Parts: sequence; structure tokens; C-alpha cells
Amino acid sequence: MRKVLFAVLMFLVATPLAFGADAPKPTAAEKEAATAEKKIEKAEAKTEKKDAKMEKKDAKMMASGKSLYDRLGGKDAIKAVVDEFVANVAGDARINKFFAKTDIPAFKGKLVDQICQASGGPCTYTGKNMKDAHKGMGVSGADFGALVEDLVKALDKFKVGKTEKDELLSVLGPMQSDIVEKK
Repeated sequence: MRKVLFAVLMFLVATPLAFGADAPKPTAAEKEAATAEKKIEKAEAKTEKKDAKMEKKDAKMMASGKSLYDRLGGKDAIKAVVDEFVANVAGDARINKFFAKTDIPAFKGKLVDQICQASGGPCTYTGKNMKDAHKGMGVSGADFGALVEDLVKALDKFKVGKTEKDELLSVLGPMQSDIVEKK
């Protein structure tokens, strides 16, 4: 719309010259408006170029048809990340007390299935819902934050891409409200 108005304004300013009439010279305000419009057009073009680049990248990812599960590397890659994550949690004095009585092999298996399913893989999570699984544990927001840090550390070790990492965290993040009992 702005470009149309600018074109009309420029036509009106230039028209007397085109017909050979003695046209008044553009005022300082008109010159300033034209300069500002050019700057806006350049900024819009730059933004459009960046947006087009991002859309192309997103379209390429979507066109590949790969689910998050596939982009993470499938079940074996998820198992490796879960193994590292559980090791991180075990060494994290802030939260390892929550896992002291946990059957670690069963926990790992359920976590792999949960991440596999949540990322669009072929697995089915058969464990408890998060609210029941964490009921009475007294998990705080800080505890949950520490758990996420340990997961991110594991994802980083395996060089999981930012897009995939962010997508996985956005799938798992909503569980926080079912897990945290203390703010």
C-alpha cells in the first residue's frame, strides 16, 4: 500500500514536468519523504530476503518429510542421548535424590519410548502419566530446570541441531505443569 501511495505521489510531483509545465521544485519535506520511503523500501527488501531464506530452510526441512524422530537419528540415537542424560542426572547433586529408588533400566526404556513417541517415531509409551508418576515427589521449578539442563547437555554432546533440540524441548516442555508441585 505504501508503495502505491508513493508511486501516486511521485506521479503527481513529476506530471507537470512530463507535460512541459513549469513545475515547482519538490519541497524539503517532499525530498525527505522520498528519501525515507527509499530507506523503508530497502529495509523491507532486506527483511523479505531474510524471511524468504528462513521459509526456504523450513520448506526444505518439511519437504524432506522427515519427522523429528528421523531427524534425531531414530531409536538408537535416542537411546544414546537417554543413556547420557541419565548419567548426567545421576551425577547432578541437585536432582539425583529423586532417582535414588528408581529401576534405572526400566526408566531408560520408558524414557526412550516416550521421546520416540513424542517425536513422531513408531514407539508407544506405556508408562504412567506425568502427574501420577511425580505425585508427592515435591519437584520444584528449579529441580525441573536442572533436569532440562541435563537433557540439553546430553543433546549437545551428540551435536543435536538447534532446530531439533528446540522442537524436542517444545514437545516435552508442557509436561512441566504435571511434574512440578512446588513453585
